Amino acid sequence: MDKNTALSPSVILIPLLSVLAIWVGYWVQIRFWIDQFEWGILPRTLLGLRGIFCSPFIHGSLEHLWNNSIPLLVLLMALRFFYRSVSSQVIWIGFFATGLVTWFIGRESYHIGASGFIYFLVSFLFFKGIQTKHYRLVALSLAIVMFYGGMIWYIFPNVKDGMSWEGHLAGFLVGFFTTFAFPMKEYQKVPVYDWEKSDFNPELDPFMQHFDENGNFKPKPKPEEEIASYFTTSIKVVYDYVKKEGE
Repeated sequence: MDKNTALSPSVILIPLLSVLAIWVGYWVQIRFWIDQFEWGILPRTLLGLRGIFCSPFIHGSLEHLWNNSIPLLVLLMALRFFYRSVSSQVIWIGFFATGLVTWFIGRESYHIGASGFIYFLVSFLFFKGIQTKHYRLVALSLAIVMFYGGMIWYIFPNVKDGMSWEGHLAGFLVGFFTTFAFPMKEYQKVPVYDWEKSDFNPELDPFMQHFDENGNFKPKPKPEEEIASYFTTSIKVVYDYVKKEGE
């Protein structure tokens, strides 16, 4: 297994607790007859700021809740497994920043549900995998496209009535920009050859000097003193011979 990944209990526990939290939130709604919209994000209002903290736990129906539960579970497991060292910071940034951007750009309506945060996770996992160029993470990015690529249409307006496309767009944008906050040096390839190093200068490399500006191989002639060294020597040679009879 890659040293940067590990199947620890937190890979399962944190996603399960997160899903449990949104189910408990929905149970509180129906148990105490709470008007879920009052606790959503109401853009550009002081009271609507509380929705940044509460809206991911508020859902309009059981179907809405179920549709968010499976992606949330799978994506958080992927985040914790492949990006263990930064997963906690990424989760907190995604949780608050997605809600805050939704509060800024959203239409004057209540925005509820964890779908904005799910879009954040999809965006972060996809773009970060491409940026690192690590084979495992690129494969994860391709898997994200395969299973969740169709979600991209719901960041545009008027695709589906009653859906907070602003929350989806906010999560997508926050996920993309969050990738630049974590360079993930542990996934960077260690230079093995001279030309892989950042300070490599091909003009000073003896081998690269045999190529012209068009990339054609043209061996440079050896210096005269180097050629002469093939025919002369400073080593003293002593010749021994055995005298034959009669000489």
